[in-house]
Amino acid sequence: MPRNLSKKKPPALAHRPRPPAQQAENLRRSRRDRAAETAQDYVEAIADLSAALGEARVVDLARRLGVTHVSVNRTLARLQASGLVNTKPYRAILLTDAGGKLAAECKQRHETVTAFLRSLGVSEKVAGLDAEGIEHHVSPETLAAFEKQLRKR
Repeated sequence: MPRNLSKKKPPALAHRPRPPAQQAENLRRSRRDRAAETAQDYVEAIADLSAALGEARVVDLARRLGVTHVSVNRTLARLQASGLVNTKPYRAILLTDAGGKLAAECKQRHETVTAFLRSLGVSEKVAGLDAEGIEHHVSPETLAAFEKQLRKR
């Protein structure tokens, strides 16, 4: 005799559904965070290329970041609108003062996170890879704790 499945209770949800307005705000924040992360990656790469090659060009930036030149041009337009870069067609990409400051902050965060991971015994290669993601999400409080711990060594 088949059981009546209609009386069976549904399985408990792993999490409570969020109200639509909260979910929308969470997704907006996530998109803003990704945009900020992209901007940080770009200004850091532009600074690195400028230091290593004397200039940053779209083709070099595309190669460095593993994206197409079309993606670079679209992102550069957003960065220029945000006041982080100056660029003209067929010219080198230049960081503004604000872009240079952001690049220096990103480089410092990356170096701090890498050094902290290395102090825990993480290999140089893995620490560098992990720092690339962590550096964008570490809070100022946590970064300060990393720096404090590194000074104790």
